[in-house]
Amino acid sequence: MPHFMTTAAELILPGSMVMVIDVRSIYNGYTGCVQRICGNQAAVLFEGGNWNKLVTLPLKDLELG
Repeated sequence: MPHFMTTAAELILPGSMVMVIDVRSIYNGYTGCVQRICGNQAAVLFEGGNWNKLVTLPLKDLELG
């Protein structure tokens, strides 16, 4: 398992607002709230208008925002 160096400013925790930065994802550019983290993946809750969606995404495809 590779080890990634992160600073305190880059630390993604449950409750963090994150933006998807994967151009191949249909959620690219969406902002959501991290609900939980397991391993290298995060469950992110997207809310909008009349829908809510919980999606599991790799941490490498997320940035704080």
